[in-house]
Amino acid sequence: MEYWTTAEAAEQWGIKIRRVQDFCESGRIENAKRLGQIWVIPAGTDKPIDGRTKAAKKNKEDKESE
Repeated sequence: MEYWTTAEAAEQWGIKIRRVQDFCESGRIENAKRLGQIWVIPAGTDKPIDGRTKAAKKNKEDKESE
C-alpha cells in the first residue's frame, strides 16, 4: 500500500500541513498511522469535511436526528 506524508496530503487537498496533522490526531482520517514523529496517510484518501463549516454542521445535525 502506498502512503502520503502530511506534507503530500496537504498539497493534494490544498490545506496547511498542521491542519492535516489535526485531522490525523483527532482520528478523522481513516487508517492514518503514526510512524515515530510523522503521520502517514493511505494514498488517494479523500479530504475529511472541515467541521468548522456550515455543511459539516448540517451533516452532523442530520446524523444526530437519525
